[in-house]
Amino acid sequence: MPTTTSASALAESLLTRFRLVRSATMALVGPLTPEDLMVQSTPEASPVKWHLAHTTWFFETFILRDFLPHYKPFHPDFLWLFNSYYNSLGDMPEKKLRASFSRPPLDQILAYRIHVDAAVEQLLATTVDDEPIRRMALGFEHEQQHQELIATDIKHALFTNPLHPAYKEAPEQKGIAPALTFTTYAPENGLVQIGVTPDPNSPEAFAFDNETPQHTVFLRPFALADRLVTCAEYLAFMNDNAYTRPELWLSEGWTTLRNEGWQAPLYWTRDQASPTGWKIYTLHGFEPLPEQDGLAETPVCHLSFFEADAFARWKGCRLPTEFEWEYAATQSPIPAASNFIETEALHPTPATTTQLFGDTWEWTASPYTGYPGYKPLPGALGEYNGKFMSSQIILRGGSCVTPATHIRSTYRNFFPPSTRWQFSGLRLAKEV
Repeated sequence: MPTTTSASALAESLLTRFRLVRSATMALVGPLTPEDLMVQSTPEASPVKWHLAHTTWFFETFILRDFLPHYKPFHPDFLWLFNSYYNSLGDMPEKKLRASFSRPPLDQILAYRIHVDAAVEQLLATTVDDEPIRRMALGFEHEQQHQELIATDIKHALFTNPLHPAYKEAPEQKGIAPALTFTTYAPENGLVQIGVTPDPNSPEAFAFDNETPQHTVFLRPFALADRLVTCAEYLAFMNDNAYTRPELWLSEGWTTLRNEGWQAPLYWTRDQASPTGWKIYTLHGFEPLPEQDGLAETPVCHLSFFEADAFARWKGCRLPTEFEWEYAATQSPIPAASNFIETEALHPTPATTTQLFGDTWEWTASPYTGYPGYKPLPGALGEYNGKFMSSQIILRGGSCVTPATHIRSTYRNFFPPSTRWQFSGLRLAKEV
């Protein structure tokens, strides 16, 4: 346990971070109506009202119930009602039915947040033991994940509304992407360190369990593109009839394309008034896709892994492995100008070079598996990441709706390969 002086400073630091994270969620919800908060437009998504409740449930369930003496839960039914997927804790409602939760009403969910926030502040005034500190750090990261999900889920909800309303007014997008160039990486002896081993003496220093333990990986020399693929470049791929050419696609990708009727990335809609014949829905509403400048020069997003892989094949390249991406990312710190949610752009900005973080999550060629020696967290929290290590693909780098303090070079996001509702794009790699 820290000394009295350091314990007090640590508790104050945790309390400050807690307030910042919780208030950021409410600021994100600010432009939405109570009716917006109820929409669940796809089974992959959740209503915003559910996100508000579930992130609160996390602090109550994994921290307050275990570490705050005499804590009185806000409501006995909330333990199962807002459980997401923790089978160790009992039953939960089916995910696709979350939009039916008209009760409890919104004012009760907001009262739930206030109740739990007050109890967390009480806890931090009385204890700084290592285990509650670790769980608090996990709770911060968990809520930031849901901030990103709120942005992606409400985008899909507003897009499916026949009026296609905007979440916020659009900032002006200007700029031309630089030429696509590659940087060669050749690790000494080919051996690099991947992942992180947490410091047991710093329980507040966070990494998800799937980022551990640090281990050695062999990498051959490789080249990585200095920027993400743009909308204009992806349009050229589409104009080369790529969505009708099975030789470009993995078998499962081709089957998915045909079954889903894909002809373009998610949110691309045909528009004869646009010079390219397409417009793109953003959180600022629909915007025409020009031939160059502005939106055309932004990184393409809302691609499945299959689309990203097909584009790479079309270009005579490939997707990087997650280890190649991490090695390149560790060569320099995260730039201060990275486009995360704090910029309020809420969409990728015109592509720039040597930018490995922000704008879009980057599909890699790597399946989501545990690192050598991986051990999930004990108890129900072991279900957070470990049980999803099947049929998922790794993405790296964060996106324009990822909180800046949430991302790091070792962060491993993961989704099924057909997922498109995330802000997911691609960066090319090739052999040297």
